[in-house]
Amino acid sequence: MAVVIRLKRMGSHKRPFYRMVATDSRSRRDGRFIEELGFYNPITVPHKLEVNKDNLLKWLRSGAQMSDTVKGLVKPLGILKEFHEEKVEKMKKAKA
Repeated sequence: MAVVIRLKRMGSHKRPFYRMVATDSRSRRDGRFIEELGFYNPITVPHKLEVNKDNLLKWLRSGAQMSDTVKGLVKPLGILKEFHEEKVEKMKKAKA
């Protein structure tokens, strides 16, 4: 099962609200998901983004892939950089 982290659209007509979820890549966009990782509200000014950092890192460590949209939203938070540094450190330990 390939796990992907993507946005699940919610809200009413012309009032979108998104939940960041870990889901099987074969499931529908708004279908079943494994775990909710946060939310994104593009309507509010400024945009509101809340992410459960620990759970997101847990899924990334286990091999989950992020959609391009999620990657763009999470990048300014520094979570990707932290994950990359952790991965590099792990590789250094393996070489030694």
